Amino acid sequence: MHEAPVRIEALRLLGDSASLSATSRATGVARSTIRSWAASIGAGPTDCCRCLGASPSTGSPYAALLGFYLGDGGISTYRRHTTIRVSCDARLPGTITDVSRALRLVRPASVVSHIRAPGVIVVQSNWKHWPCLFPQHGPGRKHERAIVLEEWQREVVRAFPADFLRGLFHSDGCRVNNWATRVVSGEKKRYDYPRWQFVNASEDILGLCTWALDLVEVPWRRSGARVVSVSRKDAVARLDELIGVKE
Repeated sequence: MHEAPVRIEALRLLGDSASLSATSRATGVARSTIRSWAASIGAGPTDCCRCLGASPSTGSPYAALLGFYLGDGGISTYRRHTTIRVSCDARLPGTITDVSRALRLVRPASVVSHIRAPGVIVVQSNWKHWPCLFPQHGPGRKHERAIVLEEWQREVVRAFPADFLRGLFHSDGCRVNNWATRVVSGEKKRYDYPRWQFVNASEDILGLCTWALDLVEVPWRRSGARVVSVSRKDAVARLDELIGVKE
């Protein structure tokens, strides 16, 4: 089994018009193996790690982008263009920058563009291999189909759970202030306390959120059919530390 960098180099040489024999001599890989690599992806080289049997080398940005995609993203194909899009609140420039940065780091050759709509900035990038990196893509809405991570994706999230949670909570979540009253010495007093909430219509995605919270040992509870809440003071502080402010 050859490592992904060897395959990438072999396919690069082929793309630069090197012969099978020359590529074999340069890489030490059998001609038949190189031929099968080229046939499996079509003509020309590829920079898609999944087509080469590897996981993204940029694990942290990929984990964040996976969270953004599951939270408020989608992939579509029109004619020859396959596009990943993440919708961001126009009032949150930090999130827009975060999504744009993740896209560029996951695929440095990407051109990232911003499309304005009322109250929304859609961050998008074209690449035919986005479905390879996000195999959860499929017809229909995410909450109407099964959303299951492949094992290589679960390994990335296990390694970078905070980035994954940042993508989820900064796309489909919010940090709100709740309040309650308590009678102290005969006087009613109001107490305010913060809470993180993640809201999603997909039970599978909610389950991925709670799984990641368990990975970082942040207590949570289901406060509604579509809501995961982090409410305890120490838990909110811990999540603040892990994912930062949504801005």
